[in-house]
Amino acid sequence: MSRIGKKPVVIPQGIEVNIQDNEISVKGPKGTLVFEHNPQVKVEAKDGTIIVAILKKTKQAPAIWGTTARIISNMITGVSQGFSKKLELNGVGYRMNLQGKKLTLALGFSHPVEKEIPEGLEIKIEQNTVTISGIDKQRVGQFTAELRALKPVEPYKGKGFRYAGEIVRKKEGKKVVSST
Repeated sequence: MSRIGKKPVVIPQGIEVNIQDNEISVKGPKGTLVFEHNPQVKVEAKDGTIIVAILKKTKQAPAIWGTTARIISNMITGVSQGFSKKLELNGVGYRMNLQGKKLTLALGFSHPVEKEIPEGLEIKIEQNTVTISGIDKQRVGQFTAELRALKPVEPYKGKGFRYAGEIVRKKEGKKVVSST
């Protein structure tokens, strides 16, 4: 049984939630998000809270129950506050530039890497740190992961993309044994 699904999702002041059939739309100061939930759960709004309940007793229903509750909670947080993630780029000669709706990266390859910025995401570059922000938690996390996958931090010199605050354990290089 899901403990997360039992907790009601509180709707803060200034957030508008509409529930029609299997579709939930959340509107707030930062924008609007729409989610179509699984028919195995029932979503209803009561007294400034959203309650998610299981309709069908299946094996997946408890997991879907908790997931639906957290997705709705993330939608409310997204339209009211938004989400952001930071990546740090370390390495000599590694650079990032923002050109319109494209992010141009020099990552030590023979060519510059261009990454299209998805609709609804905002990018800010400060020195060697890129901040990705938006109202949809999944899209922010996915784009951040795709950027990091272009040049993940390597364990010998620590070059590449790392999340802000991430600690990378460095490995020791090969030992040279002198033959005397």
